[in-house]
Amino acid sequence: MMDATSGERLRHSYHHGDLRQSLLDAGIALARDGGPDAVVLREATRRAGVVPNAAYRHFASRDALLQAVRAAALSALAVAMEKDLARLRRGRHGADHARAGLRAIGTAYMRFARSEPGLFRTAFSVPGHPETTSNPDMAGRTGLNPFQLLSTALDRLVEAGVLPAERRPGAEYLAWSAVHGLAMLVLEGPLRRLTRAQVRRTEERLLDMVEQGL
Repeated sequence: MMDATSGERLRHSYHHGDLRQSLLDAGIALARDGGPDAVVLREATRRAGVVPNAAYRHFASRDALLQAVRAAALSALAVAMEKDLARLRRGRHGADHARAGLRAIGTAYMRFARSEPGLFRTAFSVPGHPETTSNPDMAGRTGLNPFQLLSTALDRLVEAGVLPAERRPGAEYLAWSAVHGLAMLVLEGPLRRLTRAQVRRTEERLLDMVEQGL
């Protein structure tokens, strides 16, 4: 049963004119706690402190809200990747730098899956290719989405002479499948029982395998 304090908090959870963002924030919080199945429009409106009908001016359906939350999750993943890339030494070029860039992309991807499992599941739970560029909300600070960041890292491997140009086409799908597969095995599969140290060692070995296999 909702007490008076909770009701007051809900009624004041958004400011006039910011209802769409408040609903989106509520949806993101639901996804963070319970994954895509937890993103329910009625619950989002309750958390925003408005009646359900008020939400339909911004999100016509539960699917519309889920798509917006998915975009936010992909954007958060892109930002996490960009942060790891930014830690690389600026102005440094060559094969080592290119390899480090690919590893930073993969490391950030798997760390995001472990630290934000609800958002990670939501990001890949509904139709829509990560290569999509029409929705800027899917991009990070550089304007690139996770798939584009991976593509850029692979292009730099070609430029550095690490990846033969004839092996470049489709390399995104190979690298992505391997890293995403491990992330899901750790989250939901038989590898979820591994210790944190074991997971990190496995991730490092996988990234070595991806780099050498490309």
